[in-house]
Amino acid sequence: MKWQDLIQVLRLLVSCVSSDHAEEGRASIYQSVFTNSSKEMMCFPDFPYPDDYPNYMHHSKLQEYIKTFAQKKNLLRYIQFETLVSSIKKCPSFLVTGQWEVVSEKDGKQESTIFDAIMICSGHHVYPNLPTDSFPGLHQFQGHYLHSRDYKDPDAFKGKRVLVIGLGNSGSDIAVELSRLATQVVISTRSGSWVMSRVWDNGYPWDMVYVTRFASFLRNALPSFVSDWLYVKKMNTWFKHENFGLMPLNGSLRKEPVFNDELPSRILCGTVSIKPNVKEFTETSAVFEDGTVFEAIDSIIFATGYDYAYPFLDDSIIKSRNNEVTLFKGIFPPLMEKPTLAVIGLVQSLGAAIPTADLQARWAAKVFANSCTLPTTNEMMDDIDEKMGKKLKWFGQSQTLQTDYITYMDELGSFIGAKPNIPWLFLTDPQLALEVYFGPCSPYQFRLMGPGKWDGARNAILTQWDRTVKPTRMRAVGKAQRPQHFYNLVRILSFPVLLLAVWLTFY
Repeated sequence: MKWQDLIQVLRLLVSCVSSDHAEEGRASIYQSVFTNSSKEMMCFPDFPYPDDYPNYMHHSKLQEYIKTFAQKKNLLRYIQFETLVSSIKKCPSFLVTGQWEVVSEKDGKQESTIFDAIMICSGHHVYPNLPTDSFPGLHQFQGHYLHSRDYKDPDAFKGKRVLVIGLGNSGSDIAVELSRLATQVVISTRSGSWVMSRVWDNGYPWDMVYVTRFASFLRNALPSFVSDWLYVKKMNTWFKHENFGLMPLNGSLRKEPVFNDELPSRILCGTVSIKPNVKEFTETSAVFEDGTVFEAIDSIIFATGYDYAYPFLDDSIIKSRNNEVTLFKGIFPPLMEKPTLAVIGLVQSLGAAIPTADLQARWAAKVFANSCTLPTTNEMMDDIDEKMGKKLKWFGQSQTLQTDYITYMDELGSFIGAKPNIPWLFLTDPQLALEVYFGPCSPYQFRLMGPGKWDGARNAILTQWDRTVKPTRMRAVGKAQRPQHFYNLVRILSFPVLLLAVWLTFY
């Protein structure tokens, strides 16, 4: 099987569109988008970002990085640009060959090609969820409404009164941006959300401090009531969400938080207000479930997320049970006679998309090449049911395939022999082991060993804090500081030790 038979770019480009208007069938972003993951945590695992890149990048900088990666890896020759995939169907000989017929379209001409395997990498931020039926009276609203997918910049909303429905990352970003030009901005949220800053303890990027193997171990090992208490306490460290109307209905669920450095400030300044769910609309106003009214609304922006859709593929392949997305490890349809189709990038977690998709693709390529074998259909379905139970416990009811980042990455890594062997590292390379276990779980860890091993992975891990600090130290004052793992360990363990001391005292 040839590698070029595995690389299929469905829906033209994986990257989002940043034009002046949203284009049908493609993801779309607004002009002011910056990443929520820091550069050391969202790179390709054998291709660090340049030292001078900021930790959180404007989307244009990210696009520049992806283009450079494609050029350095000589991938451009495999990409058919400006080509639409119209359909993907099993070949008549599928039970024997596992092959697919792909119909693509370019310049009005269709072409049919047979491929040995397919990776669907078109993402899940293309088809907007616009729940107009859920809002009585919206049909009589005389103002303008749109989905956040169609929002590009705030200029058209200057001096307007704007209602943003939805408290996700997009809704919060748009509300904050509008608050500088609009007369008043109100966010309506059904269930609230934790709001985190990109700037975490001691000024370090949040994910380099929060997404660590040791922290993941504690979250999974501690009793749930202790883990939940610590989680809520940590989420409330920056500000008390109750006082801002942002407190989630179930604060202990590990739903993806909102990342916004300015929202609390905008609320304090009175330019953004938080309201509950909309009960109904009138011609000019919104009536909320608490009885309050936001009057004289000019525009409504629905930041209500996206639906999964693969119009080029038979729905029953991915939604094989009760019209729900049913995929083994979020990648493989379990009822396929031949494992020659993989969905890349559908799973969501607190980790970045690029390293997750990279590891998914590495495993899928090995399955396609028959060097890795999938379990039986029954075993895969049982695993899906088990994971669904854990998902409901940790993340609640959600349409997304949410998972714990490190647990998921280690699981994928173990399938191909790329999961870091922590005990072996402590025996053979203690310096590296300390950084791997107590430091950020950066993508380089999954290139330390096994197939696809990168000789530069060790050095990339040991120097990741240097690349983190460099772009912020444009004026050098004193020596650059980096986290002290031993101090953080003592601090984290202090609470369980205190609990034990109290228990021993009274019992």
